Amino acid sequence: MQLQVGLNSTRPPAETTVVVAMSGGVDSSVAAARLVEAGYRVVGVMMRLWSEVSTGQGSENRCCTLEATEDARRIAAQLGIPFYLLNVEQVFRQQVVDYFIAGYSEGVTPNPCLACNRAIRFDHLLNYALALGADYLATGHYARVAATPDGFVLLRGADAHKDQSYILSVLGQKELAHLTFPVGDLTKPEVRALAQRYGLTVAAKPESQDLCFLADGDYRRFLRDWAPGALRPGPIVDDSGRVLGEHQGLPLYTIGQRKGLGVSSPTPLFVLDLQADTNTLVVGPAERLGRDRLTAQEVNWIGPAPSEPLACTVKIRYRAADRPAAVRPLADRRVEVRFLEPLRDISPGQAAVFYDGERCLGGGIIER
Repeated sequence: MQLQVGLNSTRPPAETTVVVAMSGGVDSSVAAARLVEAGYRVVGVMMRLWSEVSTGQGSENRCCTLEATEDARRIAAQLGIPFYLLNVEQVFRQQVVDYFIAGYSEGVTPNPCLACNRAIRFDHLLNYALALGADYLATGHYARVAATPDGFVLLRGADAHKDQSYILSVLGQKELAHLTFPVGDLTKPEVRALAQRYGLTVAAKPESQDLCFLADGDYRRFLRDWAPGALRPGPIVDDSGRVLGEHQGLPLYTIGQRKGLGVSSPTPLFVLDLQADTNTLVVGPAERLGRDRLTAQEVNWIGPAPSEPLACTVKIRYRAADRPAAVRPLADRRVEVRFLEPLRDISPGQAAVFYDGERCLGGGIIER
């Protein structure tokens, strides 16, 4: 077992304290169990996040339901480790939920998981762990950290189908020095098999794929309830500017969307662009979808930032395959990315993440 990956401590495990971010799921539970088995001093911490139930509406946050909290508490007791529940509802609402609402209000498709990792898990929670006297924070993410003579590197998880390096591209050297991902060298079936071997009751527990703070998984309903001012009707036009109909609010549409446009055409129409400045939805045929370049802002480089154009591969969505591209640095933490072939699903607000083989180099937010 590669438990030393990411733990750059010269002290023996028994003298090294690791806080594990627990969720009551199988991944974080196995992460904690592997660390205990290896002899580390382990502390379990679960975060209580904002959800619509906080205001008397909807249901609990999927990441911290009462059932999930009890699962995490039970696993911690079984492993013989302390367990703490950390309330981060307010900061989560401000840094993640408001970010989500603002992005859609501005006509982009935000990725709240990136905001959560940047502001909650690997800032607020990491600082809490260090304040407790921990040497490391561990999570159940499928990724790996390695120390090299030139600094820490972030590597894809061993399970290509579960790799989460995309949403960890916000990390830097300061964070990676104190992070470890104990299941990053495993596949999901191997994690479940380990959970069974450890006798963990969550071995077969299913995982949620929806955004954790949505009561019903419907982001359109959420925006109607929480950001009604962002849903302003406006014109639907084709790529020549001809008005075809009226949309019900730009946040309700995404690049590449075909169904639910409310306009008729002899050929299928797709969303080509969301023009927030004029509140206009641009649609057109499938052949007009796709472009071979983008610009990204707020770029984070995990290692030294390149000064010259960089040949690498780039992933534009969490579930998308990365594609060959050239990344050219610009001023103000921006880059231009040019692909070898057009891509259909380039969406402002999502992340463009850069790779050199297994190594995640960093990423930025697509602006256009």
